[in-house]
This record gives sequence, C-alpha cells and structure tokens, in this order.
Amino acid sequence: MRAKDNLRSAAEVLVDQLRIHGVQHVFCVPGESYLAVLDAFHDSDIAVTVCRQEAGAAMMAEAIGKVTGRPGVCFVTRGPGATNASHGIHIAQQDSSPLVMFVGQVARDMREREAFQEVDYRAVFGAMTKWTTEIDDPARVPEIVSRAFYTAANGRPGPVVVAIPEDMLVERIAVADAPPYAPVETSPGPAEMAKFAELLGGARSPILLLGGSRWSEVASDRVGRFAAKYALPVATTFRRGSLFDQTHPCYAGDLGIGPNPKLLERIKASDLVVMVGGRLGELPSQGYTLFDIPRPQVPFVHVHAGAEELGRVYSPQLAIHATPTAFAAALEELRLTRAPCGGGKAAHADYLQWTDKATEQPGGVNFGAVMVWLRENLPADAILCNGAGNYAAWIHRFFRFRRFAHHVAPASGSMGYGVPAAVAMKRLYPERQVVCLAGDGDFLMNGQEFATAVQYDLPFTIVIVDNGMYGTIRMHQEREYPGRISATQLRNPDFAAYARAFGGFGVSVERTDDFPTAFKEAVASGKPAIVRLAIDGEAITPMTTLSKIRAKALAEKGS
Repeated sequence: MRAKDNLRSAAEVLVDQLRIHGVQHVFCVPGESYLAVLDAFHDSDIAVTVCRQEAGAAMMAEAIGKVTGRPGVCFVTRGPGATNASHGIHIAQQDSSPLVMFVGQVARDMREREAFQEVDYRAVFGAMTKWTTEIDDPARVPEIVSRAFYTAANGRPGPVVVAIPEDMLVERIAVADAPPYAPVETSPGPAEMAKFAELLGGARSPILLLGGSRWSEVASDRVGRFAAKYALPVATTFRRGSLFDQTHPCYAGDLGIGPNPKLLERIKASDLVVMVGGRLGELPSQGYTLFDIPRPQVPFVHVHAGAEELGRVYSPQLAIHATPTAFAAALEELRLTRAPCGGGKAAHADYLQWTDKATEQPGGVNFGAVMVWLRENLPADAILCNGAGNYAAWIHRFFRFRRFAHHVAPASGSMGYGVPAAVAMKRLYPERQVVCLAGDGDFLMNGQEFATAVQYDLPFTIVIVDNGMYGTIRMHQEREYPGRISATQLRNPDFAAYARAFGGFGVSVERTDDFPTAFKEAVASGKPAIVRLAIDGEAITPMTTLSKIRAKALAEKGS
C-alpha cells in the first residue's frame, strides 16, 4: 500500500517505470526475493500472469516481445528461478526478441558469501544477453530500467537481465520518473539506396530474403507492394514465414529446414540476393553452404538494424545499416531506371506446387492433411504457435501464413515453447483464435502451463503430434547409427485425459477424417483444449520414413 509522504519504495518506483514504458503484461513465478514488487503490482493496472515454471514465464515474455516489437517483461526469483528462466533468455538472444527479465537477488549485505540461492547474474547471463546488471542504489531504478528498455528494443533486439536485491526494493526514496523509451529507427542513406537501385536494376534474376525482427505489418505490406511492382521473388527464412503474405503472387517459399529444392535452385541461380532484417544464420544458409564465406559467390546486399551484424559472417557487396521498417519505407520511394526480369510468378508457382497437397505418410492420421485442413478453415487472423521438433516441418510446408506476426515460434529451435507462447498470445489478443502445435516430447517440456491457461480462462487449442519418441533425434540416430535405438523412445500419458484433469477439454484422434469434428468440438468447448493425434512413428518427415532413412544408411555403410 502506498504511503502518503510522497516517498515510494524502490519496488513501487520500478512498477511505475514499467507502466510508463508501456508494459501491459508481466509474466512471473512468485518468489520471496521480490515480494515488494508483487505488493506494488497489487495497486497497478498491469496484468500479471502467474506461471507454473520460470521457463514458461520467460517464453511468454519473449513471445510478447517477438510479436509486438516492444520488450516483453518477466519476473523470476533468485537462483533456481533464474536458471530455469535461462531457456527463454537464450531464445530471445537467438531470435533477436526484446525481453527484460527482472531477477530477485539476495540482500546487498549478504553478497559474495554464497547466501541462500545466490547467483552472480553477470557471470551466468553475460554471454547470452545484450546487458546484465544489478541495481544497487534505489535512486537509479528509473535510469537503469529506462536503459534496459532502450537496450533490449533497439539495434538488434535481445534480452536484458536486471537483478534487484530484496533489501534495495523496500527502501523509500523521492526520485523522478524517466520518460518513456522510444524505438530508434535507423534509416538507409540516399547513397546506399541509390547503389541498391543500381544493383537491383542491373539484376536479371534477383531474390529477396526476409528474416529477423524489427518488422511491422506496415513494413511487410510495403515490401509486398514493391515485390509486386517488379515481380520480385520473396522468400522468408526459418520461422519467419509470417513476415510476408504467403498467398502473395511473388512468394517463393520458406528457406529453412527441408526447403523446396526448386527454391534452393532459384537462389543459387540468382544474380542478386537481398537479405532484409535477418542474420542468414545456420538454418536458412543450409549449414553455411548456400553462400561462400566470407564473400558470397553472388552479389549480396545485407540490410540489418545492428551494425555489428553487417559483415560478421558474410561480406556484402552492399551493407545497409537500417531497420526493416525504415528500409521498407525507403523502398516506396525507390525508382529503378531499368526493371529486373522478375520471376516472382514462376517462383510462386513452384511454391504452390510444393505445398498444395499433403504428401502420403504411413499411419491412420496424416499430419500433412491436418495442416491443409487448418490452412483452409482457420480464420485469416488466427495465430499459430509451436516449439521444436520434426512435426514442425509439416507446418512450414503446408500452412500458409497470410498476416504479419501470425506465427510465433522459436528460430532458436527450442522445445517446450508452443504452450507458453499460446498463453501469451491469448492474453494479448483474447478475441483471436490461437492454435498451438506441439510434438509429444515438445509439449511435455512445458505442458504444465496448460494449468495457467485454465486459471486465466484462455480458450486456445493444442494439437499434439504423438508418435512416442523424440522424433528429430531418432531421425538423426537412424542416419548415423541405423537400427541402434537409444534414449529416444517415450511412454506418454493419455493427453486427452491430461487436459480434462486440469479442467480443459481433451479428445484423441486416430483417423485423419475424424480431425475436423474433433477440432471443432475443442473450439466449441470454450476451454483450453488438447486434440491428440496418433501419429505413426514411421512418418518422420513429409518426404520420407524412418525405414527408408535406416535402409539408406545401412546401404551406405555397407558399400
């Protein structure tokens, strides 16, 4: 409760700064190390979501940052709470998502004695954050929180960790609030855009690759108009499919794991590759084999918000230090004296041919057919969330994202992400349909957050792809050690009963034809729901089976 002496506790000052910086949602697991902050939230209009484990809380905050471009915020307690949350910190780092995590710390007079649950946060998080700090002086709370938001959101976005000693939080002070942070848009210069126009005008078979963060719906639409004007093929990188309308007549496909071979051929044959927003990391670069390092074998233009990323791996013919939003705005003013040959129509035709119909797979449920049904029946503004696993290959291949930020998934390939992300999206957009897609092993890493969905009455649907194994690792196992199955088999619970035990809706599907009815029943229940799909373990990718992978590996080893 706030006092009447015009003084505030440091915890009250901190919560006031969050409100000033536009924070509407905070995710946490409570801890005695920041009780004063929990008390300050009692009188705040910020929505606090109490989670079941700190990894879930950090992932929820990261999902908010990924979708909105504004730092997501979570609070966790010291020691094991903080180390649990490191999962979400690493996702924010690799996905370039703005995140600020506040961690309770031992009292200042107990530090460096290995007090109860004491951790040196600078040492633990320093290598995977943009900045890790600790607030020793309560008078500096506005300053440091402001810096945390600016640091997390600008340049190449990423995570910031702020430790808050429990004794510091209760000190009462008179201190001025900081002004709201503002995103800093770095714009391309006239010389860079003139050079870009020259390169693009002289190209006969260019292609645009979109990735990374710092995008907006307006920027996505602007790139779409520019691509249509010059018939430019546009591909999106791994887990960035919703940066571009996949029904656009110039969309060329997903450059991630298992891409369309024709897309790879098109990129290799290109005479100008333009990477906007992304880093062109291991997965879109196909294990750093698609382009020569350091100088790509084709003319390469790299547009990125972080100057430190330009030339870090690939030496571009033209480096443009700009955010995607600012670059997209500049495209609208760009005039080419000579239009490129385009190729967007042919690229989109290749994409449609690759993704139109589900491939055959063994077992009673064809997950490709399920994804095609979802593609054709979900509302245009539906949000899909998923974690990691081979099941995601069917999402990337057969679903078509039509609007900006409608796919929330970890580019870092982190398992256990889908359920926390779906909770965050339903908190942020309660009026929209949210669907979480998860593998069985993937779901069980953070499936306890289903209880969070029930507690807050968040009716989204989880589709669990249950094949009784860690499928991705089993696939690699069969390639490297064919027939020698070790540590990849799973014995799963009854997922439908699991949902009902928490107070949600649960149903199991054994045949493809039964999925539409089951899904509709799940949505109609008005509850958090699980639709479990019985998937044959042989169906390991849309293109092959475990038996075929094993047979090929044995043949190669025998030759």
